[in-house]
Amino acid sequence: MSSRTGTPNSVASNTLLLRRQLTELTKHPVEGFSADENNLYEWEVMIIGPPDTIYEGGFFKARLSFPEDFPLNPPKMRFITPMWHPNIYPDGLVCISILHPPGEDQYGYEDSGERWLPVHTVESILLSVISLLSSDKPNLDSPANVDAAKEIRTDFEGYKKKVRRLVRRSAEEAFD
Repeated sequence: MSSRTGTPNSVASNTLLLRRQLTELTKHPVEGFSADENNLYEWEVMIIGPPDTIYEGGFFKARLSFPEDFPLNPPKMRFITPMWHPNIYPDGLVCISILHPPGEDQYGYEDSGERWLPVHTVESILLSVISLLSSDKPNLDSPANVDAAKEIRTDFEGYKKKVRRLVRRSAEEAFD
């Protein structure tokens, strides 16, 4: 019996949807991604640093935590590997529009169409995160990591050096 508190039918359909998405990603993987699931509501994923970026060569572990009302609400994504990026909180939580709950943004930074919609899939989340890491100049409008955003503005070379150090460490740890 599941420890989830939704109705049996909603939990069963959520589980079926997650299993289907995982099967699809296993058959047709997104470049730079692999998944390992033992619990369909908690996925450990590996994002490989996109080529031709400062994250190239990195192996970044993250966890996708799905709510029991998925796909009505988005999962949370948290990097386990230390990250240095203005759109990733110091604790690893990823801050991108697609992972924000549906509806209007109370702060006015995002259009409701940029936020989570039930038609989004795990693949669209992963592609958004890979795109986030691929950007030469990250979005600094409402940073999750204020120190990383400040460093980009004041010492971009220092920022890149810190990221490259984390990339090297992630690659070493991936093969330990």
